Amino acid sequence: MLRYVIPLLIFAVLALFLALGLKLNPRDIPSPLIDKPAPEFSLPVLSEPERQLSEQDFKGQVWLLNVWASWCVSCRSEHPVLNQLAKLNAAPIVGLNYKDEPDAARQWLAQLGNPYRVSIMDTEGRTGIDYGVYGVPETFVIDKQGLIRYKHTGPVTPEDVERMLLPMIAKLKAEN
Repeated sequence: MLRYVIPLLIFAVLALFLALGLKLNPRDIPSPLIDKPAPEFSLPVLSEPERQLSEQDFKGQVWLLNVWASWCVSCRSEHPVLNQLAKLNAAPIVGLNYKDEPDAARQWLAQLGNPYRVSIMDTEGRTGIDYGVYGVPETFVIDKQGLIRYKHTGPVTPEDVERMLLPMIAKLKAEN
């Protein structure tokens, strides 16, 4: 009898783990950088390549870092949402143009609109690696002290803006 009970129990436990796993969102990839300082960078500005910006230039304000590229199909679907978010002026959106050709990126923004207060170029992808970017698009919420407080993997949707980004931005702005 025990010979059949043990495999049945093992099967039941595995089925339970599978059922729990199926309820998880595969886009929710935990980031070890949450509540840690945003990695340092010094990168050229897309519109003025001779000018460099760093994460220190944004300290003292809540800001979003959106990783994007002109070759990214999902970025195209996300872009109208970012344009609408930028119009709300809730927080500056900084674009991290990831492994892209600068001319293609500038043309893309000219065609689709530019939601970014500024966009910086990460042509080698090293800054993306420092931020733990799995793919584009990804969006980080960074607080006034320069700590990463949230990471969104995949395209931002209007629901993400309403349910997550705007409340988090408001909460972080209210903090000292």
